Amino acid sequence: MKNIVFGLLIIFFALLSCRTGDEDVRRIDQILNIYMKNKAGRDVLHSRKDNTYFTYSLNDVNGVSDIAPVNSTLRATADSTLFIEYIAGAKRVGLDTLNPDDKIYHSVITVSLIKRLNNTILDTINDKLEIQYRMTPQVFEVSKVLYNDTLRFTKQAGAPNVVTIIK
Repeated sequence: MKNIVFGLLIIFFALLSCRTGDEDVRRIDQILNIYMKNKAGRDVLHSRKDNTYFTYSLNDVNGVSDIAPVNSTLRATADSTLFIEYIAGAKRVGLDTLNPDDKIYHSVITVSLIKRLNNTILDTINDKLEIQYRMTPQVFEVSKVLYNDTLRFTKQAGAPNVVTIIK
């Protein structure tokens, strides 16, 4: 009897593994590149001799504790322009999750900018970054980015997620 049950289980799992690969795979597009520039268009994250620049930190507003740091990486382009690469890490909260085929989530992050002049701290600025995500059966992607409640980015099909903030 045990052999019959075992044999039926093997046949069942063999048939289950023979499913066709026609299932759609959800594309994930959540990498966000954040450039910070001054009004003259210069990179404010890059320290230059005798110039003002900023250092930054990110904190998840919806995190499990008051201090919930968010991982990010400071990267550089070929011309040495620095940008913040944010991939994931902040808690996503549902805004509109009623439609199972088109859900909207968002993360809220405090961006702390420490303004420096020749390594001397001049000021600390706390700004709000809100990232909205759209999830459908085909894609999970960044859809909008708001900085201090001002819309700074709206997703264009096939375009990278690049936000430029003027400080």
